[in-house]
Amino acid sequence: MSGRRGSPGAGKSPRRAAGGSPEGRIPDGRTPEDRTAEGRPADGGQAGRTGQARRAGQASGAGQAGGAGQAGRTSRAKPKAKRSTKEKVLWVTAGCTALLVLGGCAVYYRLNSNLTTFDGDALSKDRPAAAAPDAQGRSPVNVLLIGSDSRGNGNSDLGGGGDGGARSDTAILLHVYADHKHAVGISIPRDSLVTIPPCKLPNGKWTKEQTNVMFNSAFSVGDSDQGNPACTQNAVEKLTNLRVDHTIVVDFNGFASMTKAVGGVEVCLPNDIHEGDLNPNLGKKGKLVFPKGKQKVEGQSALDFVRVRHGIGDGSDIGRTKRQQAFLSSLIKEVKSRGMDPTTLLPLADAATKSLTVDPDLGSAAKLLSFAMSLKDVNLHDVKFVTAPWRYEGPRVALVHPDADQLWAALKADRTLDGQDASATAADSTAPGTPAAEATPSPTATTPVPDAKGGEAKPADVKVAVLNGTGATGLGGKAAEAVKGAGYTVTSVGNATGKPRSTTVVEYGAGERAAADAVAKLFPGATVQAGGKGVSVVLGHDFAAANPAGAADPAASASAGAPAAPAPVPSSVANAARSADDDPCANVSYG
Repeated sequence: MSGRRGSPGAGKSPRRAAGGSPEGRIPDGRTPEDRTAEGRPADGGQAGRTGQARRAGQASGAGQAGGAGQAGRTSRAKPKAKRSTKEKVLWVTAGCTALLVLGGCAVYYRLNSNLTTFDGDALSKDRPAAAAPDAQGRSPVNVLLIGSDSRGNGNSDLGGGGDGGARSDTAILLHVYADHKHAVGISIPRDSLVTIPPCKLPNGKWTKEQTNVMFNSAFSVGDSDQGNPACTQNAVEKLTNLRVDHTIVVDFNGFASMTKAVGGVEVCLPNDIHEGDLNPNLGKKGKLVFPKGKQKVEGQSALDFVRVRHGIGDGSDIGRTKRQQAFLSSLIKEVKSRGMDPTTLLPLADAATKSLTVDPDLGSAAKLLSFAMSLKDVNLHDVKFVTAPWRYEGPRVALVHPDADQLWAALKADRTLDGQDASATAADSTAPGTPAAEATPSPTATTPVPDAKGGEAKPADVKVAVLNGTGATGLGGKAAEAVKGAGYTVTSVGNATGKPRSTTVVEYGAGERAAADAVAKLFPGATVQAGGKGVSVVLGHDFAAANPAGAADPAASASAGAPAAPAPVPSSVANAARSADDDPCANVSYG
């Protein structure tokens, strides 16, 4: 693993004394011995200043004597013109601007010096292709976030691993959609049994591929205190067939510093947590660490919150993953509430970068801040967290197929969890060109929809769930495209329970009949009936007959050769997603 710091040529910063200057030096860079050799006291010197004043006084006296005659030949000299208030303001403003620029440069230099990059040559040579930009030149971005429990860099004082080397108990693949208005973080359970491709060791040699091994063992390959983020990235790309654009490793120190920089993060626990829950080897209940309910945590207490497993639910890592997702949601909420601008982000970056390891392409303060700023338009509700579909396999975890495969395929196609195509422009968001959809003119995004009070509502205000009741794959996504193309909002796409349906049914809740009638026009022959909440479209075999397998999807009809839309994300995954604006007390345990 490489320990390069920041940009090429940037060495480690010298240690600082209490006053903020390098030890043994004063601000101009000279040692006390240098000062003494120049004949001045080491502190910059009252004596030196007195000598300067005396010499200035002598020169002033000589000037006055020599100019006496001239003074007698001229009238009193004109007093020096006073600067106007406007001039003073301009000078002060210019001075302050210069200081801000210099201060900003100093901050950027410090951030660059803080950053550590890992060896880019350790990434696999056989990688998935990068995502192609959309019609507007926008591309989705995949960022792998790794939490390290290394003992190095002072982490042992905060509860780092008891043994040498480093482990990763937290790994989240963050997919930022092409529109940069949606994002989803996928937690990969640490005990997941996966295939780890060849990885580079610190001595330059490469390992052989390993199969059916724990996912978090990838970070420990090479057994170094820095861990092996490149190996973990290789494993994620092998698992998901998604290209990871950036990898960020945060250790305990960095995590604790970030939580302090934002003034704490609101969390919630379903019951009291004691010392014995944090350390099962304690052998007793111990003191109360976290009371039940909402509270703010920072520093060590924030670390304890995201690491605690026992005393909540079944004590599994799955439950801990849910609390980590809740914590990150609250952290994002806190940062966005302060404003996504350099004033907020620079202190946070300064706290974090001291303990960050990143890929070479993200190894500068400017790139880090640019990436953070690119997320400023993502609403809290559109930041989702889910866990990769899993099941227990003995003491370990197995990923469930094809559910996991459908999730990765949706992200590769830049589809949100509810089936939306985040790469599509407004002009591209058209309804599927199916015979059923074309047989009857459908409402458009500008066609008003009658509301429950006899007034008119915008189509976008009508929220529709799409359920596939046929058993055939891919139909839910096609129907969702038709609904969205008509201007309605699709809240979820999934599979209906029970027996397959012969005809399509549009169900509605209280006060939603008019909206259901309008949506039903998209599905000729569909029946409308009361049931459930909101508006739901349950597809039947009549829709399947009008949309046979292999029929082109909307994108394909607009662009020959475009890939078919992926199957929708399983409802068991989409419905379990956590939004960053969810109640911090909801969904924080398992079992």
